[in-house]
Amino acid sequence: MIIFGTKGYLYQLAILTLVCGQCGNPAAHTLRKRVTKFTLFFVPLFPISTKHTTQCTFCGAESKLTKEQAEQLQAQATGGQGGQMHGQPQQQPYQS
Repeated sequence: MIIFGTKGYLYQLAILTLVCGQCGNPAAHTLRKRVTKFTLFFVPLFPISTKHTTQCTFCGAESKLTKEQAEQLQAQATGGQGGQMHGQPQQQPYQS
């Protein structure tokens, strides 16, 4: 018997102050990366999906970003505003 599946990981890359496109308020936004990995016998082997999002802490609206946009925002946060440590997993697997 072969046991296989997927497991999701959620990484918080930075916290940025942006104007929300949904509510229009200047608020903190979390920049997150979701990675889904293929598992074999419960061992994660390789990523099969990577998605980047920002979420407004004021209204909760979430928007998708491209990898390039996420990297640019992360560089802006660590270079200019001194954002959070990047690449720290929150240890909260998500269900897709």
